[in-house]
Amino acid sequence: MAVNPMDLSGMNVLVTGASSGLGRASAVLMSQLGARLLLLGRNTERLQETLDSLDGQGHQSLAFDLGDVAAIAAMLDQQAASFGKFDGVVHAAGILSTRPLRVSSPDVFESIYRINVVAAGQLLRGITKRSVIGDHGCSVVLVGSVTSSVGVPGLAAYAASKSAILGLMRSAALELAPSRIRVNAVLPGQFESPMADQQWKGLTEEQIARIGAMHPLGIGRASDVANCIAFLVSPAARWVTGSALAVDGGYTAH
Repeated sequence: MAVNPMDLSGMNVLVTGASSGLGRASAVLMSQLGARLLLLGRNTERLQETLDSLDGQGHQSLAFDLGDVAAIAAMLDQQAASFGKFDGVVHAAGILSTRPLRVSSPDVFESIYRINVVAAGQLLRGITKRSVIGDHGCSVVLVGSVTSSVGVPGLAAYAASKSAILGLMRSAALELAPSRIRVNAVLPGQFESPMADQQWKGLTEEQIARIGAMHPLGIGRASDVANCIAFLVSPAARWVTGSALAVDGGYTAH
């Protein structure tokens, strides 16, 4: 009998930012691999669209604003009691703001950090409770970006937040390993998504083509990144923690 090392049957996985883009693609794939999903997002209607696209039974959605960072740990505790303990957590929610530094006010930096970094830290804080994670531990995947290692004009605040994700991930991986909690990050390059559409609005066709040329394998799809997220959540990655996996079509190989 063939064995699928990425089989997620019997696993409960929480996905933030599940109402669109990478969060939705990751949730759909993990449901196909047998996981039971709790979807988090702010838009109830779009969460329902994701919920309707999942395979399997028992999935749920929760309209929740991750900007309310003080409530995240308690939310995890409550959901673990009602939905079930979590075997995986994917933090795919994020804010992208494209603007030069001369107009990047403190509010811009703080709003990006609140969702991209502080919320991630509070998710990690929440899963330190034994009542929240599964009996075999938990795998946490944080969505970073290639901008944490390669500069991009106009993305200083966003890049700074994604760089912070790496420091958070590595320290958390060491601190939480004794509790059988793995913490890793994926670092996507440019892939087709609503966030990319937003970023490209102010660019010319020539500029977009230049971005595509910097990715030797071309612009990716959300499913390309979702495949790597599912791997890190799965038992196939049981010996992987503290790692940052570039999923960028060769962008950072330059």
